[in-house]
Amino acid sequence: MLLENKTAVIYGGGGSIGGAMADAFAAEGARVFLAGRTPAKLEAVAERIRAAGGQAETAVVDATDAAAVNDHVDAVVEKTGSVDVSVNVITGEGNFQPLADIPVDAFAGAVARALTTQLITTRAAARHMVKQESGVLLFFGGSDPANAMAGMGNVQVGFDAVEALRRQWAVELAPHGVRTVTLLTGGIIDTFPDVPEMEGPRQGIINGSPLKRAATMSDVGAVAAFVASEKGRSITSTQVNISVGACYGG
Repeated sequence: MLLENKTAVIYGGGGSIGGAMADAFAAEGARVFLAGRTPAKLEAVAERIRAAGGQAETAVVDATDAAAVNDHVDAVVEKTGSVDVSVNVITGEGNFQPLADIPVDAFAGAVARALTTQLITTRAAARHMVKQESGVLLFFGGSDPANAMAGMGNVQVGFDAVEALRRQWAVELAPHGVRTVTLLTGGIIDTFPDVPEMEGPRQGIINGSPLKRAATMSDVGAVAAFVASEKGRSITSTQVNISVGACYGG
Protein backbone atom coordinates (compact mmCIF):
# COMPACT_ATOMS: atom_id res chain seq x y z
CA MET A 1 0.00 0.00 0.00
CA LEU A 2 1.21 3.49 -0.87
CA LEU A 3 0.84 5.03 2.61
CA GLU A 4 1.33 2.09 4.93
CA ASN A 5 2.42 3.16 8.42
CA LYS A 6 2.01 6.85 7.53
CA THR A 7 0.06 9.42 9.55
CA ALA A 8 -2.18 11.89 7.74
CA VAL A 9 -3.96 14.89 9.26
CA ILE A 10 -6.83 16.41 7.29
CA TYR A 11 -8.41 19.74 8.25
CA GLY A 12 -11.91 19.95 6.87
CA GLY A 13 -11.95 16.15 7.00
CA GLY A 14 -15.73 16.02 7.38
CA GLY A 15 -16.35 17.70 4.03
CA SER A 16 -16.63 16.12 0.60
CA ILE A 17 -13.09 16.87 -0.60
CA GLY A 18 -11.47 16.18 2.77
CA GLY A 19 -13.48 13.00 3.08
CA ALA A 20 -12.42 11.83 -0.37
CA MET A 21 -8.78 12.32 0.53
CA ALA A 22 -9.30 10.57 3.86
CA ASP A 23 -10.91 7.57 2.15
CA ALA A 24 -8.00 7.27 -0.28
CA PHE A 25 -5.29 7.75 2.35
CA ALA A 26 -6.84 5.14 4.63
CA ALA A 27 -7.33 2.68 1.77
CA GLU A 28 -3.59 2.99 1.09
CA GLY A 29 -2.75 2.16 4.71
CA ALA A 30 -2.47 5.57 6.38
CA ARG A 31 -3.73 6.25 9.86
CA VAL A 32 -6.04 9.21 9.28
CA PHE A 33 -6.81 12.00 11.74
CA LEU A 34 -9.84 14.06 10.75
CA ALA A 35 -10.13 17.56 12.17
CA GLY A 36 -12.97 20.01 11.82
CA ARG A 37 -15.75 21.83 13.64
CA THR A 38 -18.74 19.52 13.04
CA PRO A 39 -18.52 16.25 14.99
CA ALA A 40 -21.29 14.47 13.10
CA LYS A 41 -19.68 15.06 9.71
CA LEU A 42 -16.24 13.99 10.95
CA GLU A 43 -17.61 10.83 12.53
CA ALA A 44 -19.56 9.93 9.39
CA VAL A 45 -16.32 9.91 7.37
CA ALA A 46 -14.47 8.03 10.12
CA GLU A 47 -17.19 5.36 10.32
CA ARG A 48 -17.05 4.91 6.55
CA ILE A 49 -13.29 4.43 6.71
CA ARG A 50 -13.49 1.98 9.61
CA ALA A 51 -16.20 -0.01 7.85
CA ALA A 52 -13.81 -0.40 4.93
CA GLY A 53 -11.08 -1.67 7.27
CA GLY A 54 -9.13 1.56 7.65
CA GLN A 55 -7.97 3.55 10.65
CA ALA A 56 -9.53 6.93 11.41
CA GLU A 57 -9.83 9.21 14.42
CA THR A 58 -11.64 12.51 14.78
CA ALA A 59 -11.15 15.71 16.73
CA VAL A 60 -13.13 18.93 16.92
CA VAL A 61 -10.59 21.63 16.11
CA ASP A 62 -11.03 25.26 15.11
CA ALA A 63 -8.38 25.62 12.42
CA THR A 64 -8.22 29.38 12.97
CA ASP A 65 -7.09 28.81 16.57
CA ALA A 66 -3.31 28.35 16.56
CA ALA A 67 -3.16 26.95 20.09
CA ALA A 68 -5.86 24.37 19.37
CA VAL A 69 -4.19 23.28 16.13
CA ASN A 70 -0.78 22.99 17.77
CA ASP A 71 -2.21 20.96 20.63
CA HIS A 72 -3.94 18.63 18.19
CA VAL A 73 -0.87 18.03 16.05
CA ASP A 74 1.29 17.51 19.12
CA ALA A 75 -1.19 14.91 20.37
CA VAL A 76 -1.17 13.13 17.01
CA VAL A 77 2.62 12.98 16.98
CA GLU A 78 2.73 11.80 20.58
CA LYS A 79 0.36 8.97 19.66
CA THR A 80 1.86 7.94 16.30
CA GLY A 81 5.44 9.22 16.36
CA SER A 82 5.15 11.44 13.28
CA VAL A 83 2.98 13.53 11.02
CA ASP A 84 3.71 12.49 7.45
CA VAL A 85 0.96 14.24 5.52
CA SER A 86 -0.97 17.39 6.35
CA VAL A 87 -3.71 18.83 4.18
CA ASN A 88 -6.12 21.68 4.76
CA VAL A 89 -9.13 21.93 2.46
CA ILE A 90 -10.82 24.72 4.43
CA THR A 91 -11.54 27.85 2.40
CA GLY A 92 -13.05 31.21 3.21
CA GLU A 93 -16.71 31.79 2.38
CA GLY A 94 -16.97 32.04 -1.39
CA ASN A 95 -18.73 35.00 -3.00
CA PHE A 96 -19.52 34.05 -6.60
CA GLN A 97 -20.48 37.58 -7.61
CA PRO A 98 -19.03 40.45 -9.61
CA LEU A 99 -16.32 42.14 -7.56
CA ALA A 100 -18.24 45.41 -7.64
CA ASP A 101 -21.14 43.76 -5.79
CA ILE A 102 -19.19 42.16 -2.93
CA PRO A 103 -18.97 44.15 0.33
CA VAL A 104 -15.36 44.95 1.19
CA ASP A 105 -15.53 43.26 4.58
CA ALA A 106 -16.98 40.06 3.09
CA PHE A 107 -14.37 39.95 0.34
CA ALA A 108 -11.36 40.62 2.54
CA GLY A 109 -12.61 38.55 5.46
CA ALA A 110 -12.98 35.38 3.44
CA VAL A 111 -9.52 35.68 1.89
CA ALA A 112 -7.97 36.48 5.27
CA ARG A 113 -9.64 33.46 6.86
CA ALA A 114 -8.35 31.14 4.15
CA LEU A 115 -4.81 32.45 4.53
CA THR A 116 -4.95 32.39 8.32
CA THR A 117 -6.10 28.80 8.61
CA GLN A 118 -3.59 27.62 6.01
CA LEU A 119 -0.75 29.41 7.77
CA ILE A 120 -1.71 27.99 11.16
CA THR A 121 -2.16 24.37 10.10
CA THR A 122 0.88 24.29 7.85
CA ARG A 123 3.08 25.84 10.51
CA ALA A 124 1.90 23.31 13.11
CA ALA A 125 2.75 20.36 10.87
CA ALA A 126 5.98 21.92 9.62
CA ARG A 127 7.37 22.13 13.16
CA HIS A 128 7.36 18.35 13.33
CA MET A 129 8.26 17.70 9.70
CA VAL A 130 11.40 19.81 9.98
CA LYS A 131 12.51 17.70 12.95
CA GLN A 132 11.71 14.51 11.02
CA GLU A 133 13.41 15.82 7.88
CA SER A 134 10.41 14.51 5.95
CA GLY A 135 6.74 15.15 5.28
CA VAL A 136 4.24 16.27 2.66
CA LEU A 137 2.09 19.39 2.82
CA LEU A 138 -0.84 19.24 0.41
CA PHE A 139 -2.92 22.21 -0.71
CA PHE A 140 -6.11 22.22 -2.77
CA GLY A 141 -7.41 24.77 -5.27
CA GLY A 142 -4.42 26.24 -7.04
CA SER A 143 -3.80 29.14 -9.36
CA ASP A 144 -4.49 29.22 -13.09
CA PRO A 145 -3.95 32.75 -14.41
CA ALA A 146 -4.45 31.61 -17.99
CA ASN A 147 -8.10 30.81 -17.30
CA ALA A 148 -9.46 33.82 -15.39
CA MET A 149 -13.22 34.14 -15.75
CA ALA A 150 -15.95 36.50 -14.65
CA GLY A 151 -18.19 35.63 -11.73
CA MET A 152 -15.56 34.01 -9.53
CA GLY A 153 -15.69 36.87 -7.01
CA ASN A 154 -13.23 36.30 -4.19
CA VAL A 155 -12.94 32.55 -4.73
CA GLN A 156 -10.06 32.47 -7.21
CA VAL A 157 -8.43 35.40 -5.43
CA GLY A 158 -8.39 33.28 -2.27
CA PHE A 159 -6.93 30.29 -4.11
CA ASP A 160 -4.26 32.53 -5.65
CA ALA A 161 -3.35 33.90 -2.23
CA VAL A 162 -3.05 30.43 -0.73
CA GLU A 163 -0.93 29.31 -3.68
CA ALA A 164 1.45 32.21 -3.04
CA LEU A 165 1.68 31.04 0.57
CA ARG A 166 2.41 27.50 -0.61
CA ARG A 167 5.25 28.75 -2.83
CA GLN A 168 6.83 30.53 0.13
CA TRP A 169 6.56 27.44 2.32
CA ALA A 170 8.17 25.43 -0.49
CA VAL A 171 11.40 27.42 -0.55
CA GLU A 172 11.63 27.54 3.24
CA LEU A 173 10.92 23.87 3.90
CA ALA A 174 12.58 22.12 0.96
CA PRO A 175 16.03 22.17 2.65
CA HIS A 176 14.45 20.08 5.44
CA GLY A 177 13.12 17.38 3.12
CA VAL A 178 9.52 18.60 3.27
CA ARG A 179 7.52 18.50 0.04
CA THR A 180 4.79 21.03 -0.81
CA VAL A 181 2.26 20.34 -3.57
CA THR A 182 -1.03 21.90 -4.65
CA LEU A 183 -3.76 19.96 -6.41
CA LEU A 184 -4.92 22.36 -9.14
CA THR A 185 -8.64 21.96 -9.69
CA GLY A 186 -11.03 23.37 -12.21
CA GLY A 187 -13.98 22.38 -10.02
CA ILE A 188 -15.22 19.06 -8.64
CA ILE A 189 -18.78 18.81 -9.87
CA ASP A 190 -19.61 15.93 -7.49
CA THR A 191 -19.60 18.55 -4.74
CA PHE A 192 -22.01 20.96 -6.44
CA PRO A 193 -25.54 21.28 -5.03
CA ASP A 194 -28.10 19.39 -7.12
CA VAL A 195 -30.06 22.47 -8.11
CA PRO A 196 -30.90 23.90 -11.55
CA GLU A 197 -28.71 26.96 -10.98
CA MET A 198 -25.59 24.78 -10.91
CA GLU A 199 -26.27 22.97 -14.19
CA GLY A 200 -24.59 25.73 -16.23
CA PRO A 201 -21.37 25.82 -14.17
CA ARG A 202 -21.33 22.01 -14.05
CA GLN A 203 -21.58 21.72 -17.84
CA GLY A 204 -19.09 24.54 -18.30
CA ILE A 205 -16.44 22.58 -16.38
CA ILE A 206 -17.10 19.51 -18.51
CA ASN A 207 -17.01 21.52 -21.74
CA GLY A 208 -13.73 23.14 -20.68
CA SER A 209 -11.96 19.80 -20.59
CA PRO A 210 -10.39 18.41 -23.77
CA LEU A 211 -11.72 15.01 -22.67
CA LYS A 212 -15.18 16.46 -22.00
CA ARG A 213 -15.38 15.15 -18.47
CA ALA A 214 -14.67 16.44 -14.98
CA ALA A 215 -12.56 15.12 -12.13
CA THR A 216 -14.49 13.21 -9.49
CA MET A 217 -13.95 13.05 -5.73
CA SER A 218 -12.46 9.61 -6.26
CA ASP A 219 -9.96 11.15 -8.69
CA VAL A 220 -9.01 13.76 -6.09
CA GLY A 221 -8.34 11.09 -3.48
CA ALA A 222 -6.36 8.87 -5.83
CA VAL A 223 -4.04 11.65 -6.97
CA ALA A 224 -3.61 13.00 -3.43
CA ALA A 225 -2.60 9.56 -2.17
CA PHE A 226 -0.09 9.11 -4.97
CA VAL A 227 1.46 12.55 -4.50
CA ALA A 228 1.72 12.03 -0.74
CA SER A 229 3.42 8.66 -1.15
CA GLU A 230 7.02 7.74 -1.91
CA LYS A 231 5.90 7.06 -5.48
CA GLY A 232 5.43 10.82 -5.76
CA ARG A 233 8.68 11.79 -4.05
CA SER A 234 9.95 13.65 -7.13
CA ILE A 235 6.93 16.00 -7.05
CA THR A 236 7.37 19.15 -4.97
CA SER A 237 7.24 22.95 -5.14
CA THR A 238 4.56 22.78 -7.83
CA GLN A 239 0.94 22.24 -8.73
CA VAL A 240 -0.41 18.91 -9.96
CA ASN A 241 -3.17 19.49 -12.48
CA ILE A 242 -6.27 17.43 -11.72
CA SER A 243 -8.63 19.48 -13.91
CA VAL A 244 -8.76 16.96 -16.78
CA GLY A 245 -7.01 19.56 -18.90
CA ALA A 246 -9.39 22.44 -18.19
CA CYS A 247 -6.70 24.43 -16.36
CA TYR A 248 -3.36 25.31 -17.89
CA GLY A 249 -1.48 26.67 -14.87
CA GLY A 250 1.58 24.68 -13.81
